[in-house]
Amino acid sequence: MPIYEYECQSCGRRFEVFQHFSDEPVETCPECEGPVRRLIQPVGIIFKGSGFYVTDNRQLPAGEAAKELPGGDGSKKKEKEKEASSAKD
Repeated sequence: MPIYEYECQSCGRRFEVFQHFSDEPVETCPECEGPVRRLIQPVGIIFKGSGFYVTDNRQLPAGEAAKELPGGDGSKKKEKEKEASSAKD
C-alpha cells in the first residue's frame, strides 16, 4: 500500500497517509481542517543485474587496456617522432 504525503495550505503541516490506489485523496487537514494538496515525491530506483558498476566491467588484456586509456595509443610518441623527422628535413 503506497504512502502519500500531503501539505496543508492553511497551517503548512505535512503528514503522510497510507492509502490504496482506489482510495479518494485526502481533502482536509487532520489538525486544522484546512484544504490540503498531495505532494509528489521522487521514486527510488534500484539497479539490479550486472553491468551497472565499475567492478562489473569486463577485464581487458594488458595491451588492450592501455589503448582504452586517453593517450594510451601512443599518440604522443607518434607526435614526437613526426616533430623529430620534420626537424631533420
